[in-house]
Amino acid sequence: MATYNITLACAFGASTSNIVKKMREVADENNIDADIQAIPTTEAIKRVSEFSIILLGPQVRYELKRFKKEADKFDIPVIDIPSDLYGDNDGKSILALALKTLMNK
Repeated sequence: MATYNITLACAFGASTSNIVKKMREVADENNIDADIQAIPTTEAIKRVSEFSIILLGPQVRYELKRFKKEADKFDIPVIDIPSDLYGDNDGKSILALALKTLMNK
């Protein structure tokens, strides 16, 4: 089974902590081997090559083009978390979106 390094990039890393917690719970419940973390965009852009996928919070979606340009060098997907999922703290659906994207890569 693959280990996924799923990173949520946001303004300061704090606003996504509840989502990360919920995503980790779902991953654990379903025996999904995933390292899920939230970090600020300023750090994430420097570490793009370390991640399996990068999820951008709605508050930093303006960074999408810059992240895609960097991530394309390493064939790493970058997705914009839909505002409704983010607003609802829907960690289960956000994890499903990340895994589906990775499976279709």
